[in-house]
Amino acid sequence: MTDEGDNRTLLLNAALSLFSERGYEAVGVAELAEAAGVTKPTLYHYFGSKRGLLDAVLEAKGGALLESVRAAARYDRDVPLGLERLGLALARFARAEPEFARLRLALSVAPPASEACEAARALNEGLFAALEGFFRAAAADHGNMKGRSRAYAASFLGTFDGYAARQLAGAAPLDDRTAREALRQFMYGIFS
Repeated sequence: MTDEGDNRTLLLNAALSLFSERGYEAVGVAELAEAAGVTKPTLYHYFGSKRGLLDAVLEAKGGALLESVRAAARYDRDVPLGLERLGLALARFARAEPEFARLRLALSVAPPASEACEAARALNEGLFAALEGFFRAAAADHGNMKGRSRAYAASFLGTFDGYAARQLAGAAPLDDRTAREALRQFMYGIFS
């Protein structure tokens, strides 16, 4: 007999797998329930809807990513060291949680008015805010960075998301060495 915690976990795992493989919009409630080995009423009992299930996946996995990036984003007056912490946090999370990394990347480019985009908005804004805060703090010590925190945050996240996408597609690894190479390229741009 499966207990309630197991059903919830089975649904979260099935949702992460299916949303990552095929996209949020392409997966139906019946398919989610079947993949988890539960009934549709069980899914509704725990999550209320497919969107509620996505919200729970984002909270569980996205919360850990956001916590890691926020911790790495502390500015201690050493830009290269801080950027290395941030880059490695993003790269290591993508390696450790490839299904969630793929889902997050897909949701980050979902149509703006879509349910999927709305669900991921808080996570995406939180990641961006952590990065922007780092660059804003660094600008106090580096005059050439003033007024560029938004652009730097977008470029930094875009760089590491691009490398993560290549890893997820099997085109190139995103190991620590590669992450550091990407970081060096990024720093050439911001310090020039």
